Amino acid sequence: MKIVRPLVVLACLLALVGCSSLSGTGDKEYITGEGVPSEVAPTARDTSIELTGTDLDGNEVDLADLRGKPVVVNVWWSQCPPCRIEQPDLNEAAAVLGDQVTFVGINIRDSSADAARAYVRRFDVPYATIYSADGAALLPFAGTLNPRSIPSTVVLDADGRIAASVNGRVPTTQTLLSLVEKVLDE
Repeated sequence: MKIVRPLVVLACLLALVGCSSLSGTGDKEYITGEGVPSEVAPTARDTSIELTGTDLDGNEVDLADLRGKPVVVNVWWSQCPPCRIEQPDLNEAAAVLGDQVTFVGINIRDSSADAARAYVRRFDVPYATIYSADGAALLPFAGTLNPRSIPSTVVLDADGRIAASVNGRVPTTQTLLSLVEKVLDE
């Protein structure tokens, strides 16, 4: 009986740890967010996001040049399983929304642009991706995106202000479409 009680306590503690809201990937040094959308009312939005970078084809991308319609920014890494799971949903949303919205990726953590290009080819990513191995491209999103939460997605309004975000995998194509459609309807 003396051994049973500690084993029951240990089993309960292990069950509680398994039910924690934190999820991670051990030594990969990133966490997978919950994937719960967060919206920002138009009157509560801060200033426009300023970000420039070079895409995987060597072209300059400047979010300021994309103003006038919403922009969906997705942060990913080629070795991230949730990124691979959500990519078909992002591709579908980009196809459905067409020219009403611009999509931009931000690749972080890949040690080479070649690894990022291989992901883009494998998953038929239909939009430009800024290569930012050091994650510096995330600095303009401080306070909205956790730099260790991959994947993450942000919807910018036509003025370049953060209108919605998802830390973690976008749950479904419809989730992303709904977030963007609200911004389009403003």
